[in-house]
Amino acid sequence: MKQHCNPVALRQYLAGQWETGNGAPIASFAAAHPGQTVANGTAADAGQVDQAFAAAAAARGDWARTPMATRAGYLKRAASWLHERSGDIGAELSREEGKTLAEGIGEVSRAAQILDYYAGESERQAGTVFHSPRPGEQILVSHKPLGVLGIITPFNFPIAIPAWKIAPALIYGNTVVFKPASLVPLLAQRLVEAFDAAELPAGVLNLVIGPGRLGDALMRHPQLAGVSFTGSTAVGRSLCATAANRGIPVQAEMGGKNAAVVLADADLELAVEQVLNGAFRSTGQKCTATSRLILDQSIAEDFLARLRDRLDRWVTGDPLDPRVHMGPLVDEKSRILVDKGIQAALAAGATETYRGKAPEGPGYMGPVILELPASHKPEDNPAWREEFFAPVLTVVRVAGTDAAFASAEDSEFGLSLALFTRDLATAIRAQEQLDVGILHVNSESAGADPHVPFGGAKASGYGPNEQGAAAREFYTHTTTTYLRG
Repeated sequence: MKQHCNPVALRQYLAGQWETGNGAPIASFAAAHPGQTVANGTAADAGQVDQAFAAAAAARGDWARTPMATRAGYLKRAASWLHERSGDIGAELSREEGKTLAEGIGEVSRAAQILDYYAGESERQAGTVFHSPRPGEQILVSHKPLGVLGIITPFNFPIAIPAWKIAPALIYGNTVVFKPASLVPLLAQRLVEAFDAAELPAGVLNLVIGPGRLGDALMRHPQLAGVSFTGSTAVGRSLCATAANRGIPVQAEMGGKNAAVVLADADLELAVEQVLNGAFRSTGQKCTATSRLILDQSIAEDFLARLRDRLDRWVTGDPLDPRVHMGPLVDEKSRILVDKGIQAALAAGATETYRGKAPEGPGYMGPVILELPASHKPEDNPAWREEFFAPVLTVVRVAGTDAAFASAEDSEFGLSLALFTRDLATAIRAQEQLDVGILHVNSESAGADPHVPFGGAKASGYGPNEQGAAAREFYTHTTTTYLRG
């Protein structure tokens, strides 16, 4: 199913105006049809990054003084704009990024839901009053915006992740300079168009589209008061070091190598369905995707037979085709890197036990299952320790719960984990013992709701969590006021 559309013009958004970039030509291409241009234009240059910060700095005072209920109104109107266009924008997302049409539409709807959720902050608790040990005094703790924030986002959720960073930034009174991933600029532009349609005041939100070095210019800017980043661990750590050297706060959501643990007492049919979805939906391009599978040896053969049977009916193809379960990787470069990783894993002792069908063409690959032999240490294999960000699932077999939990902990990452068991005591033990930011019991490792904290342990995260009430910890600082008449 091929769709040919005229490319959308990419533009920068500076001080409330759409402008042509002053930099080099840029374009994004259809993940399933790399010869088709989805959007094109010219990148922002360093001077336009300066313009963005100047606009954000000029707007920050009035925006911080704007009542939160008024700020909430802008978020609600932007959410309505996205809801009304979720079908069309979702199709653009699928075309540009490669996830299926249903997932694309769902992501746009989720972005709108996030805006609505944070609009609700205007009706929630604003601060705290503490008792004073002195008569005639109250102690008040209030929250104030940080100032001008940098938002740097990845390709894999090109509208939902920006929404869950920009929405709290704005509702708490900050102004924003937003730099999206260069592979998916169109969806970033659509999100900003929603705020423009909501008549957000000029300078409150600014968009600069271009290559990675624009992020470096953003990080070096003297008016930057804080930065929220989602991306690879290597880039995130470099960014954190730069920010620490400057003394500005960072919120960084980084890599994951998430495990699913299936114990001997698990409901296998449920576990198979959830592992399949966690590992292969969105072509495995989720930071919370299941990429390690730890099976109790007593049920391993049965589980894998059921999983292979499901995968035999799994359809990889054009993401705009409603019959398809999984689209391509975001680009051919990503597929080449994954193939190299698989070859390194095989050379280190892994066995490829399943490879699903996929169309010929750049970016396509079917689901892959690798298994590590009991005679090898999993940590010696790249398929166990490195994030492939692809539909590749690496399996080990263990004997008993203790060995399963030890295997799950065998990673520098600690973002998400899925545990499948019927035993409540085992689930409680996992909650107490396993060092992850998100624990799913009898559900897939992928997924996040906007009203609860999202973030990882160990190398998966740095700084305060995202989403829910936890977001306020990053997007504001507190003032403690000792109040006497």
